[in-house]
Amino acid sequence: MLRNLLRLHSRVGHALSPPIVCPRSQALKLPLPLLSVNSKYYSIITERKKFYDDVSISHGEGGMFEINLDQRKLKTPGGKLFTAPNEALAIAVANEWDTQKDTVKFYSMHMTTLCNTALDNPTFRSKDQIITAALKYLETDTICYRVEEPPSLVELQNNEWDPVLNWIEDRYNVVIGSSTNILGPEIPQATMDTFRQHLGSYNFWSLTGLEYVITQLKSVVLAFALIDKHVTVEQAVLLSRLEEEFQIGHWGNVEWAHDVDLYELRARTAAGALFVHFSSESSTVKRKLMQD
Repeated sequence: MLRNLLRLHSRVGHALSPPIVCPRSQALKLPLPLLSVNSKYYSIITERKKFYDDVSISHGEGGMFEINLDQRKLKTPGGKLFTAPNEALAIAVANEWDTQKDTVKFYSMHMTTLCNTALDNPTFRSKDQIITAALKYLETDTICYRVEEPPSLVELQNNEWDPVLNWIEDRYNVVIGSSTNILGPEIPQATMDTFRQHLGSYNFWSLTGLEYVITQLKSVVLAFALIDKHVTVEQAVLLSRLEEEFQIGHWGNVEWAHDVDLYELRARTAAGALFVHFSSESSTVKRKLMQD
């Protein structure tokens, strides 16, 4: 059935266009929505009339990259200078600002918001605390909870979720399992220790993005499968919504509302996955040199 679901939804492309270059000067602090995946730090302002014309990237101290709106340097909601650790991530953020039209829609700027979260760390969490919070989702992982009826949904869950569950158990040499019990499967301590060690290999920025993906999919298993490129963003999202898609297939859905929710979740998940990959390594954009 997942294959049929995939045919119903076209893939969403993501283009990262280079920003326009302009001088850098004074700093600009903006009322951006401040997202922390386990907090309630949100600005009241979600939209604002566009107040700039040009977006540019400049080199900062320590190999960091800064974002400039006209001649003003962008700052985080916490008042820090907005910096990205590599050029690829800086271009992704600049693209979000550059593609805004007459109104700046802060709630749609997922890469910018994730950078703000990593820079400001509004809940003052350490790496260990982020890892612990992320692993909590394994205890209630979406694909570990199975229904006992109807038979058609039971079969669908087994057919679509078991291969991913088997993959992660083989990939990390762990045991997770599934259960129809409301308490879910009992996760062995050895499995938790293995995943904790794996998550510990990520830097603070990458963990921020990975936890965000986990919260969007409500699944550690699907998040790992996505980051490891075992599944696509589209597949991960549909697998996380398997029961909902099943119900819609039987009973129909509210016009446009379902598609909006689906595309929003896909956009957030894609942004989180890109954020993890961009912040996990030193990414430099290569440009061809023009020869006379």
